[in-house]
Amino acid sequence: MSTVALLLPGAIRSPGVPPGASDPVRVVVETGMGSFELEVDADRAPITAANFLRYVDGGHYDGGTFHRTVHEDNQPNDSIRIAVIQGSRNREAGAAAFPPIALERTSETGLAHLDGTVSMARGRPDSATHSFFICIGDQPSLDFGGMRNRDGQGFAAFGRVVEGMDVVRAIHRAPHEGQRLTPTVRIVRAYRRVG
Repeated sequence: MSTVALLLPGAIRSPGVPPGASDPVRVVVETGMGSFELEVDADRAPITAANFLRYVDGGHYDGGTFHRTVHEDNQPNDSIRIAVIQGSRNREAGAAAFPPIALERTSETGLAHLDGTVSMARGRPDSATHSFFICIGDQPSLDFGGMRNRDGQGFAAFGRVVEGMDVVRAIHRAPHEGQRLTPTVRIVRAYRRVG
């Protein structure tokens, strides 16, 4: 399962910007249910942020989907329950996924899976590619030491939703069968906000 990261105001800077500078990296995600904006923490989670941004900058999420919604009542095989939505790139666009990235553990980044945190989905450590998730409410079991994933390594939080959390919650409440959104929610496009 994947998860989302939380950032503190002023802590997010573009790669190459020295500490103390205030240059947040913002990404707008337009969906079939409305738009939301997230802030990427390129300072504290540089590997994960750079990976996400190369998918954004390459247009890989355009035409992708939010396909998964996880609720208290649709996790029959999980003793540790979470609440998230999960999205992925447009797999039909023809471009291959980039190689998996190293897991930036929350114990190293200082980020946590709080309400609105954006994080990378993964199976085993060092396997995340393009799928990401957004936390609905605080999800400490997704942090390092949490046992949502049995290896206890947690997920790589790398940002947080700063505008449009109502849209994220609407996607979470959308019709679903099991954990699959029916229909999926289209990502129209995702792009960096400039200025």
